Parts: sequence; structure tokens; C-alpha cells
Amino acid sequence: MSAIVWIAAGSFAAWLWLLFCQGFFWRTDIRLPARTDPGDWPSVCVVVPARDEAAVLPGSLPSLLAQDYPGRAKVFLVDDGSSDGTGELARELSSRHGGLPLTVDSPGEPPAGWTGKLWAVRHGIGLARARGPEYLLLTDADIVHAPDSLRELVAAARSGGFDAVSLMARLRVESLWERLVVPAFVYLFAQLYPFRRIGKRSARTAAAAGGCVLLRTDAAERARIPDAIRQAVIDDVALARAVKGGGGHIWLGLAERVDSVRPYPRLHDLWRMVSRSAYAQLRHNPLLLLGTVLGLALVYLVPPVALFTGLAVGSTATAVLGGLAWLVMTGTYVPMLRYYGQPLRLAPLLPFTAFLYLLMTVDSAVQHYRGRGAAWKGRTYARPDAVVGDES
Repeated sequence: MSAIVWIAAGSFAAWLWLLFCQGFFWRTDIRLPARTDPGDWPSVCVVVPARDEAAVLPGSLPSLLAQDYPGRAKVFLVDDGSSDGTGELARELSSRHGGLPLTVDSPGEPPAGWTGKLWAVRHGIGLARARGPEYLLLTDADIVHAPDSLRELVAAARSGGFDAVSLMARLRVESLWERLVVPAFVYLFAQLYPFRRIGKRSARTAAAAGGCVLLRTDAAERARIPDAIRQAVIDDVALARAVKGGGGHIWLGLAERVDSVRPYPRLHDLWRMVSRSAYAQLRHNPLLLLGTVLGLALVYLVPPVALFTGLAVGSTATAVLGGLAWLVMTGTYVPMLRYYGQPLRLAPLLPFTAFLYLLMTVDSAVQHYRGRGAAWKGRTYARPDAVVGDES
């Protein structure tokens, strides 16, 4: 058999393995587990790190203040050096909408060895601890919560005995590029971190979605959150690993009524979101970068290339193997498109979107070696040991 046939066969084999052996990552039925209301509702403090979030705060903060929670709850918004009046706007929204009590404070610039967001989270947790909460809700400033979001998270955590319950907020999909790129982002995340494995104590897989994490306060203390992950460029995977590594029981699933209102209208916006930290995911390791590029090419690019090449040169085996691999890929992407309410005709375009992610990853490495590091909202992080997740 020719080399192209072997490559096509390898791609098809990879998709069969992903289909059956990677935790059924492609399924989208991992939602908040079965839960019952606790007899006594524990106290909760909500910590919201915010840097230059005036554009999204009017759509998100009122939803937190309006939480229908039977126990004691308070919101702490930590203004992380904003220049757009984020703190003042938060106070105005609280005065206008009422609801849960709100404290707005600022920790000042982070010291050496800390990322800005985690320094803000540390400050917020410090303020919250004075109230002795049983749980902390760490949520980003762009996240909109349904009125029962907090009570459902707490009920799930109590019922399942979880130390951390995290929801992957439904990201915005309104612009053309959002429709093309965002569902694939969540699909690829689930492929790396299958949700079913995260919830198993026996599995090593650990991840969270930084936009919505309910965390037991004592579990945070055992895992030394956020001090233990203070150098992480982005926090969610690092937080989950620290909690699970400390013996904690964690859970991650897709949200039904927790949404992000942060817009990414242009390809440039999405490109920046991914490339600013993709190479950190690979721990700035050139060999991991090479393996990732080759893996993405084999899994996502080979199927359509093999199909059309086989048809062009008259190689039935190449065309069939490429077509079958593309068919499996397309079929596994359909549930995510349905979850996001997108037309199924986008499913066969996944190879193109994966190629964009390949280019974003390479660009992330190029920026790193040019000394630019991971840049976000006026700060640059060039630490080689950073961990990737999601930052406000």
C-alpha cells in the first residue's frame, strides 16, 4: 500500500479510537447531576475578578445580584486595575437593581510571581473568608446566571458530595466567526478533557471552566487556592488539578442557563483569545508543539485531503478511508452544533476550523519566541510554567 493509504488508515483508526475510547467526549448530555435541596442552605460568597469589564457588566452583574438563593450570599467584585470605570459602574448597578449585597474593592497591582486575575481572586477570597462561607462561587464578569443558578450549583455539590462543581458557560455565537469557531472550541476542550472522566475519583483527568466554579472553602484551603497556582496565566485547569490532586471530588459539565455575553465578532478577536495562551497549554515545549501540529493534521486535515486525493488519482482505498474518517468526525461534531443551536451544515467544515486552531497554536509559539508572551488586557505573561484555562 502507498504512503497516502497508510496515512489515511491511520487517520481513520485515530477517529475510531476517539469515538469509542476517549470518554465519549462528543456527547453533550453531561449536565448538572441529580440533586435535591439541602435541609439547610450553606452560606456562599461570590468572587468576581474584573478588569476593564464596563462593556459587559450591565448584562451580567444584575443576574448575580438577582440570585434566588435561600441561604446567606454576598457578592465581592474585585476591580483589577480597571481604567474604564468598572468599579464605579458595579456600585451603580447594585444601587439600581438591589438584590444580594455587593462589595467592590481593589487589590492594587499584583506582585511579582502572580497573574493579575489570580491576585484579584486571592483578594476576593480574603474578603469572603471574614464571613466564613461554606462555598465560594468564582465567576467571570461576562457570565450571566439564571436566577436559580446558585441554588442549583449548591444543591448539586451537596447532593453529589463534590468539592468543586463547574459549568462550561454557553459562549456567544452570533457573528459568522463565532458560529464557526466557538462550538469547535468547546468540542476540542472536551476532547482534551472528557467530562465523564473528570467526575470520576479514579480518573486523573481534571479540568474546570473558569467562568463558573463553585468551590468548597475547605477544599480551596487544602489545595492552597489560589496561592498554589499563582503563576498560572489562566486558572481553570490549574485549579481543578490542584483540588483533585488534594483528594477533592470535582465535576464539570455543560451549562443550560449560564451564558457568556463576551463578544468575539471578528476572527482577530477569536484568534487573540486562543493564541495568547495556546503555547502555554503545551508548556512552551517545542516537541509538544510539533506533536500537536502533526496530531491535528493527522486527525483533522488528512480525512478531506485523502478523500479528494483518492478521487483525483483513482485510489479507492485512500478515498474510502478518508471519507469514513471525515464522516466519523462530522458525526461526532453534530451534538455540539445542536447544543449551540447551529445549522448542521457547519459540521463538515470542522477540518477548516481545526486548521485555524493549528495556525493559532503556531502563532502562539511564534509570539512566545519573539518575547511577547501571553498578553491580555494590557498585561504580558511570559512565565514558562503557565497553565491554560480561561481568564476574565
